[in-house]
Amino acid sequence: MFKLLVAIVIAVVAGCSPAPQSSVETLPTLAVLNPVPTAPPENAERVARAFLEAWKADDLPVMYSLITFNSQEATPLDTFTALYQSSHTEMTLHSLDYDPITMYRERDNIVVFAYDITFNTNLLGQFTDKDRQLRLVMDERAGDWRVAWSPGDIFAEMGSGGRLRLEISAPSRANIYDRNGDILADQNGKAVIVRAIKQEIPSWETCLPLLVPLLGKTAEDIQRIYDESAPNWLMEFGTMEASAYEQSHATLEQACAAQFASRPTRRYQNGTLAPYILGNIGYPDEADIPAVEAAGFTQDSILGKSGIEKSWDDTLRGRPGGRLLIVSQGGGVLREIARNPSKAPESVWLTLDAKLQAGVAKIIADAYAKNAWSKTSKGAAAVVMNVHTGEILAMVSYPTYDGNAFSPFPTIGRAEAARIVAEVQTDPRRPQLNRAVNGLYPLGSVMKTVSATAVSDSGVYALDEKYTCVGRWTRDITRYDWNSGHGTLTLPGALTQSCNPYFYEVGYQMFMHQPGLLPEYMRRLGFGSPTGLRDLDESAGFIPSPEWKRQNMGYDWNFSDEVNISIGQGEVQVTPLQVTRWFAAIANRGDLLRPQLVKQVGILGEAPSYTLQPDVMGNIGVKPEEYDMLREGLCAVTQSRAGTAEYQFRLDPDLQNVGVCGKTGTAQDGSSPDAVSHAWFAAFAPMDNPEIAVAVIVENSGEGSGVAAPLVRDILHLYFFGELPAS
Repeated sequence: MFKLLVAIVIAVVAGCSPAPQSSVETLPTLAVLNPVPTAPPENAERVARAFLEAWKADDLPVMYSLITFNSQEATPLDTFTALYQSSHTEMTLHSLDYDPITMYRERDNIVVFAYDITFNTNLLGQFTDKDRQLRLVMDERAGDWRVAWSPGDIFAEMGSGGRLRLEISAPSRANIYDRNGDILADQNGKAVIVRAIKQEIPSWETCLPLLVPLLGKTAEDIQRIYDESAPNWLMEFGTMEASAYEQSHATLEQACAAQFASRPTRRYQNGTLAPYILGNIGYPDEADIPAVEAAGFTQDSILGKSGIEKSWDDTLRGRPGGRLLIVSQGGGVLREIARNPSKAPESVWLTLDAKLQAGVAKIIADAYAKNAWSKTSKGAAAVVMNVHTGEILAMVSYPTYDGNAFSPFPTIGRAEAARIVAEVQTDPRRPQLNRAVNGLYPLGSVMKTVSATAVSDSGVYALDEKYTCVGRWTRDITRYDWNSGHGTLTLPGALTQSCNPYFYEVGYQMFMHQPGLLPEYMRRLGFGSPTGLRDLDESAGFIPSPEWKRQNMGYDWNFSDEVNISIGQGEVQVTPLQVTRWFAAIANRGDLLRPQLVKQVGILGEAPSYTLQPDVMGNIGVKPEEYDMLREGLCAVTQSRAGTAEYQFRLDPDLQNVGVCGKTGTAQDGSSPDAVSHAWFAAFAPMDNPEIAVAVIVENSGEGSGVAAPLVRDILHLYFFGELPAS
């Protein structure tokens, strides 16, 4: 019967009026007893749909043009626009859609368009507001149907003075731990949020200048918050330090009618321990705001900006939830429109051993404090890695800085933080450079391990190839040794004694066999490309090639290039992390492991959502006897009287019983003719069943045996015996 009545009404209306031009199927219109001598109801439907389509498109001027002239006189365009924009912002809206239900005549000149609307929001997800009504009237000035608009067309309760309020439940950022559960970063710092209701502030002229120094904002920024807020809104001005709250809260309560809320802030338990690994947090950059808002956050959210804080930001921050309410002017809840629970953040356990990290940092800092070479050296780096899993147990870059200073609400106080930031940013030693992964250096004599592998694996040399070192080497060019002569040596002996002429000849013979083969082996063994570390930005380093030289320098590759590379000079640039991974591959007999910094992820007390698994990125694929050759030569470096670092390691008999295999390196710094050389030492231990690999570089400090080797010795002592060696 209902369908029949509708059909009769539509037929009558259609007989009196032109057919509508819209291709959209018209809604069923409930029958009325009194005919309406005005424009047909299909026109009202057209206007209603156009209004809602404009809302979908966020075209507020078009929406405004479709409301009655009386509505426009009651609500100017800027007020209309502000109401919608603030409502969209409050609900974190990114799109909407509507579903028409029906249309009926309420009175002769009033048509009601009934519909559901679905809001898609960043924070609350998707929710539907059902059984909404859009009233349309014949507007004589428009000569057509128009929306009889009021704020109730945003949400019904807003028509009687209600306003939208989003209550956000933002989870506290999760902790970062070391591998043993020691806290590295937590949310136990405190700051205070300052709020006020605009119409309750006794004197804005008195209040504003009080807020500026406390919040660390400009007067213009605070004024903007004030100007964009309705009289009954609870405004959030910003955050101040807990110490400032203690001194000023009474004054702010009186002058600003201020309200306060506690806010947890990031705290790094030992801010200098590993700031170049942990990274820092802060406000999102302008370019990142759309993605941040799409994830349910706001441009005022504190998110990860660098290091672990950035690479694991999604995990550490969780996801905020909230309730969208309509509240009365007195603050009472009129209706809850939508609710979305927050997603709990997960903590991150690093592979770092905090005690080992602190001990390595102390070993290096103490060396700088007591050695004359510190006057020429700007920095150093050390990496300790598990040779079977790729876990980084310690990664130290010297000098360091206090990462707490770079937090938006520093627990050390803004004044102290500002002092540290200024000091760090003007320090010529560049403390923020993570030398372990971004420092680029010539490899020096540590390169001889690569040259020995390449010349034997390629078949150019036999493993027992002999060469007599006499203090210099000549083939059209002359190169000198660091020693007056070592006598006749095989490959292992050349490594042990670090004989330059032996490896000059290696470079020459490699060139004669196949030009460019030696740098190809460097790349095969993991140099010249990132190691695969996921959690920090790392430098690739650089390995020259015949093609590069021809294209960039205009010269052909010749034997002198490979002679230079054979001892780690020339244009070669590597990172300490690459060197550590290479020594781990020697120790584990060929696996190039992905270095990893995160051991586990999850919620404390629950099953982890992520657990580290060793990741073999490739195998260098050389013969077993070549590893034996390398071990023979490298272990004798610390064990044999002929070894270049034996005199350092004999000072630690306990460590000698463990057995260390390593290589010294002294790399010329090509930045200036009189620059002091860089000191390298790389090693793995124990000798018979290796667990860890270590690499240390000390910039512009001298010889590897004299500077870097004792540092590695002390690091290994700390690792195996749990204490710093006696000085």
